[in-house]
Amino acid sequence: MAAPDDLTKNHPVVSHEEWLEARRALLEQEKAFTRRCDEMSLLQRSLPWERVTKAYTFDGPDGSETLADLFDGRSQLVVYHFMFHADDKAGCPHCSLRADGFAGIGIHLNHRDVTMVVISRAPYSKLAEYQKRMGWDFKWVSSGGSDFNFDYQASFTPEEMAARRAFYNFTMRDPLAREREGHSIFYKDRDGAVFHTYSCYDRGNDKLNLHYHYLDLVPRGRDEGGRGPYWVRRHDEYDR
Repeated sequence: MAAPDDLTKNHPVVSHEEWLEARRALLEQEKAFTRRCDEMSLLQRSLPWERVTKAYTFDGPDGSETLADLFDGRSQLVVYHFMFHADDKAGCPHCSLRADGFAGIGIHLNHRDVTMVVISRAPYSKLAEYQKRMGWDFKWVSSGGSDFNFDYQASFTPEEMAARRAFYNFTMRDPLAREREGHSIFYKDRDGAVFHTYSCYDRGNDKLNLHYHYLDLVPRGRDEGGRGPYWVRRHDEYDR
């Protein structure tokens, strides 16, 4: 890795009193932004629901399960759409970076009546092998036997890829890859009916990327260099 440029050459260095004045001014903007984020979260939770009437089956550590089964006795379900095609030898490195942040959160979500699962198109045997390599313990299931990924804008057909046109992020556009990342939220009522309440894709995932929130605070930021996070590797592939 090449030595980074010295940021002090083009960044103001001030006295402690001047720094405090600037920091307090920024704090007021941060508070306003936080209030706006709270308002947006309320709008996201207030979105109308759609009932899920299509039958989906998934293959995972507990055998074949339906979407309703994945709730595991709870009423709220968070799905992360992990980019892993049946032909891929390993999972997407960017999804893998995000998945590193899932460690330990399950028990906290469970105690708020929430189950979280990760879903990909690849066969479960591939998912389990890669999960073992990465050292993860969250539940990961394959949707390869159903239309789930296609219906929820996470997978695209060869015809769509050839045409560079598919329904992704709620509009017709070039999906850029045959598998895409995203989150979908579901609710199950007391009678067992399942409802789709929310989904987000592309930059909509940003607030769910723990690593980005830390990188956004350090002087070099995300260091995307106009090419996106080109530096991302799976956690066992970085130079030591």
